[in-house]
Amino acid sequence: MPAASQSIAGLVLAAGAGTRYGRPKALVRDADGVDWLVHTVETLHASGCRPVIAVLGAGGPEAEARLRDSGAHAIIVHATGWARGLSASLRAGLAAAQTLPAVALVVVPVDVPDLSTATVTRMISERTDAGGRHPVDADTLRQARFGGAPGHPVVLGRAHWEDLAACLNGDTGARAYLAAHATLSVECGDLGSGLDVDRPSNPV
Repeated sequence: MPAASQSIAGLVLAAGAGTRYGRPKALVRDADGVDWLVHTVETLHASGCRPVIAVLGAGGPEAEARLRDSGAHAIIVHATGWARGLSASLRAGLAAAQTLPAVALVVVPVDVPDLSTATVTRMISERTDAGGRHPVDADTLRQARFGGAPGHPVVLGRAHWEDLAACLNGDTGARAYLAAHATLSVECGDLGSGLDVDRPSNPV
């Protein structure tokens, strides 16, 4: 784990309108009443990410109020260009992170409700399934895999933030950048499904 002066920060992408879901995912609570946004922020914080940035857009004022009422620890960023797609939200989060002393970011969208501290901890551990010691540093690129399929979290070392932000476009996020670079895959399928939930099965 990096020293306190070079912490690993968290980044929650929660700005989209949730068109397929039917409402902004930043405002979703599951059938058990668990607030996705609050859960994601708290999971990253409990895993040692300091600080956690939450990027909001559609439904932003209500989502911000829920975060504050919950007591969850987050820096709140409102992405004014969120309607242009995931790239605008990620770019806003990267810009906010540049003001922090963090050496890397753990990035996750708000619609991965089975995100756990075990998964995040594995992603930032010095020891991975690649063998040997791999401390998180400014050059780190890691992506979680679930049964071999790519998913979240993604860990972005600081050295990649500027280049990634410059090539973002539309609704694709960091996928192309990760594919074009030496990204370490970390299997997490034993810890959860890693599924992004696009459509409600039992909305509340």
